[in-house]
Amino acid sequence: MDYGLHIADFTWRSGAANLGPALAAHVRNAEAAGIRRITVMDHFWQLPGLGPVEHEMLEAYATLGFIAAHTETAMLHALVSGVIYRHPSLLAKQVTTLNVLSGGRVGLGIGAAWNEEECRGLGFPFPPVARRFRELEETLQICLQMWSDSEEPYEGAIWQLERTLDSPQSISRPHPYLLIGGGGEKKTLRLVAQYADACNLGVSGDLPTHKLDVLRSHCDDVGRNYDDIEKTAMIAITPESTATEVAELSDSLAGVGFTATYVYAVGIDEPERVVDVIRGAIELA
Repeated sequence: MDYGLHIADFTWRSGAANLGPALAAHVRNAEAAGIRRITVMDHFWQLPGLGPVEHEMLEAYATLGFIAAHTETAMLHALVSGVIYRHPSLLAKQVTTLNVLSGGRVGLGIGAAWNEEECRGLGFPFPPVARRFRELEETLQICLQMWSDSEEPYEGAIWQLERTLDSPQSISRPHPYLLIGGGGEKKTLRLVAQYADACNLGVSGDLPTHKLDVLRSHCDDVGRNYDDIEKTAMIAITPESTATEVAELSDSLAGVGFTATYVYAVGIDEPERVVDVIRGAIELA
């Protein structure tokens, strides 16, 4: 089981003015603890379940560039990019750029987006769900084409590209790590089966074994080997959580086929506390 640090809260005791050095220390500490993956949210306001919307939130891709400069080994990506926030070719170029500059460590986590309040507040279009999923599939197709040797035009129902040139190409071949987040059974998990290297599912009670069964069915439908898709999960910790609890839940997830657990904090304003819990879980493995 790989452990990932998912940074979903930047409201720390160090204060907003010191976020730069605090974040640099946090990710260096995570690598030193044996954490092999670091991810950030792709939101512009804090999520209501994690704190007031007015709390600090950093833009994902600028933050990934900063984290890449302060780490050496961890795989990095957003968990997950909202498809409606960036034109597909810009997103592909951003990921390629970070992949090259990080030595092949940056990938793409993506989903159909859901936060209507944030979009309305900042003026991002928030299309109906069917349109967002069409955008998601075309974005996946565009990214994969730009990460390939093809420079052919792309003709989609939503986007048309005359030349899909992307130079330099990513260091990761055949393309950067590609994860689709979410557990929607009809659309999201079908797209995972068709396009992705990995899925990501939340865990807030029972193990999501049914979602894995649905994914397996979609893989059968599209002729994909289910075992070729990495299964990753997200779990939350609070100030009361222990390393033993995280290790036990991760062991249960591993037992049904998950290979990575992304841990994020709720109500913890000392980031070193999160790393300490994950470090303890790694030592118990």
